[in-house]
Amino acid sequence: QEKPSRLSAALFGEDCEISHEQVYELLKYAALGKSHNATQPSWCHIYHQSHLAGVVVIVLHEMSQLHFYKFYLQFKHLRRVFRHRFILPPSSANFLANLYGSEANLNPQNTARDSTSTSSQCATNSSDLQRDPIIQKYGEEKRGLTRYTLTLEELKKNDYPMKGSRGCEGYMYTECDQQRTDSSPLFGLDCEMCLTAKGNEVTRVSLVDAQGRCLLSELVKPESPVVNYRTRFSGITRKLLLPVKTKLADIQTRLKRMLPHDAVLVGHSLNADLQALQMIHPSVIDTSLLFARNEGRRFKLKFLAKAVLGKEIQCEQKIGHDPTEDARAALELAQFFIEQGPAKVAELNLEMLLTTERLTEMSPNKSALQLQQNTVQRGQNGPPQLSRSCFLDCLQKTGQKPLLLGRQEPDSSGMCQGNLSSSNKQILQQALKDVPLSTFSIVQFSLDPEHVAPHLLARIGEKVRIKLTDMLTIYAGPFDESFCLKTVKKEFGRCGPIQSLTVLTETYQPYVCIQYEVLEAAQLAVESLNGAEVAGSCIKVQRPVTGTMLDCDVLIKELELDIENEGVIYVAGLKKSLTETDLQEEFSQLKDLQALFLPRDLQSGKHRNCCFLKFLKSESAVDALQVINQWAVTGSRLRSRKALAPGHLQRWIWQMEHSNKKQRGDILSVEKEQESNFEQELRKKLKKLDQRIRKLYRRLQNNTLCVVLFPGVN
Repeated sequence: QEKPSRLSAALFGEDCEISHEQVYELLKYAALGKSHNATQPSWCHIYHQSHLAGVVVIVLHEMSQLHFYKFYLQFKHLRRVFRHRFILPPSSANFLANLYGSEANLNPQNTARDSTSTSSQCATNSSDLQRDPIIQKYGEEKRGLTRYTLTLEELKKNDYPMKGSRGCEGYMYTECDQQRTDSSPLFGLDCEMCLTAKGNEVTRVSLVDAQGRCLLSELVKPESPVVNYRTRFSGITRKLLLPVKTKLADIQTRLKRMLPHDAVLVGHSLNADLQALQMIHPSVIDTSLLFARNEGRRFKLKFLAKAVLGKEIQCEQKIGHDPTEDARAALELAQFFIEQGPAKVAELNLEMLLTTERLTEMSPNKSALQLQQNTVQRGQNGPPQLSRSCFLDCLQKTGQKPLLLGRQEPDSSGMCQGNLSSSNKQILQQALKDVPLSTFSIVQFSLDPEHVAPHLLARIGEKVRIKLTDMLTIYAGPFDESFCLKTVKKEFGRCGPIQSLTVLTETYQPYVCIQYEVLEAAQLAVESLNGAEVAGSCIKVQRPVTGTMLDCDVLIKELELDIENEGVIYVAGLKKSLTETDLQEEFSQLKDLQALFLPRDLQSGKHRNCCFLKFLKSESAVDALQVINQWAVTGSRLRSRKALAPGHLQRWIWQMEHSNKKQRGDILSVEKEQESNFEQELRKKLKKLDQRIRKLYRRLQNNTLCVVLFPGVN
């Protein structure tokens, strides 16, 4: 029996943006397989590519994520059938050319073919490097180490212990106040902690010098009784700590004595180590922030050591992490960054390597995908290189004629062309006839010009923002006149991160208006606290009653059924001090747990008090919900429910909520009747478009890869 082809994507949570280059990788490998030097995409894996019957790309010109979520209920087929959904960066004039790797092929003026034609070899997009967060943060020029030490503002933002800060009373100051220069000595520091009745306490400390020599490696007796040794990560056991006499104060004194007055400490998320050590040091390089990522996300030390240094650390065969090994790895990473400079580091393309590594872990045949192999060839003096030969040329050489249908100018590539005056209906009729016979097809649907007028789209955007705000908002009350606001905030905070809380005094008795940061939190508050007793009052919890919210319950139900949320649950009420490692340990007993995503505040970069758990099977997700909710009955702070919004939607909601207020004010006013008619007509057209995609999809052969693109207009 023929094995079915399938696509596996390793992106989860906020790691859900893919570039045009990555779409090109997918299409090239799907169309050509291992012939013509095509390799598996770096960010996903196609199983049994040789059994693919064909590839179909449906391009919805002028349409974007805004259209998809504004008219979410109308896109019934798309949201129920297409399992994987990713963000694309802004479109460009040569969008289609980028899709299959040729800028020349769709240029109507490029009719002459000669030996210098670029149709079979495409230049790498040089602007990719400029968009890299490392380049945006540090520039391309190589600098000394003082450029990479954290500023006072960065220390404060990332919870580093500082003189005069709340909670740092009694902390020991290293008194390393001498002016730092680019020749100041670097020291790597790492600690392992156990969970005690007091919280996280240091149980092992390591310090290495700039040559990697271990200066200190010491076990430490915690002050309070140990609740969880976290042996899997810390390597600490009860037996190991029994004979230890060294106390935290002893370690503080030794560290202070060992560090010269211009010392620069290096570590990975060093704030946690210094907090546990209860020490304040003014000059640090934090490798979790040095190797910058977008929107506050961070690379793990284990990944950076492998990808940048080629070193394996924190191996599964060992019990617990070795703090000396981790301190040395962080130090060497900082030294590599300083010596090579930001441009060389950005050229490593760490985001691509990360998705490759994740996929390697997911793949049933790990040898098929090895980090830094197949998809990426690392040059001595340049960035990873990807083959950019136009795969459509290769297809034609093998006798396969790609099909292009839609409103595009004719080109010289030999592709079949649609009529410029074709309507979406005519394009569909042609596609139903020709696409099943072609191995590679691009089908383009478009909106009429009047439906993409900027001022009308701006109004739709504002409406979506208002609706999202209303969905994130709940009203609770009535409360007694003397109610405790702190108690209310604490109770509602257990449902998820709160963006704002306001007391309403216009009513006879006080009410509170709470705006959450995630949809699941607001829904959890409505489901679990409506009719509950909070701050001594039996309260009602409800969302705002507005015209846009009349279909809110329907929308929530459909978001729950969205195929992308299958097997994903939301958990709230987490302690903010818990790390991803802590949570993996806490949820390790849950069956079939595949991935854990701990969202960060996109402005501050700090962890929120909630997470998302993804399971291999939807039944396991249902079981996990029951287990976690049973914990709540027995006194746990945790609350959970099915997920409503995938990672890319969470990020988009945040962007909509924090969009430029001036820009909102500049939106042109539109006559209400004209606006209503426009929206009603657009709703019908998009519903019809969804039905057309459904018809075409049903006509495809089994084992056909189908990709739908919303390129947008800006």
